[in-house]
Amino acid sequence: QVQLVESGGGLVQAGGSLRLSCVASGSIDSINAMGWSRQAPGKQREWVATVTRDGSTDYTNSVKGRFTISRDNAKNTVYLGMNNLKPEDTAVYYCSAARVVAIRWDYWGQGTQVTVSS
Repeated sequence: QVQLVESGGGLVQAGGSLRLSCVASGSIDSINAMGWSRQAPGKQREWVATVTRDGSTDYTNSVKGRFTISRDNAKNTVYLGMNNLKPEDTAVYYCSAARVVAIRWDYWGQGTQVTVSS
């Protein structure tokens, strides 16, 4: 089992920045990718970004150039740096972890709220 705990959400004005953190614990040696997804009110959860064990990254188109996913293996932590935030980025952001890249997310955190005011 793997446990994921997110932090760093909050309220920010449009154009501002936030950095989310996700600390992983448990059977982390089994994890080959970590990522972030988000769910806005009344909408389905959508994938935002992924970082693999070897450091490869990928992003959904709407956040490319504004968000940066990174990982610190020594701290078992993955980050999501978010710049130039827009009101449409408002959502609960969830950290996730996968044993096999691009197959499914096996573990989820509890989520952290990000609210961007206009």
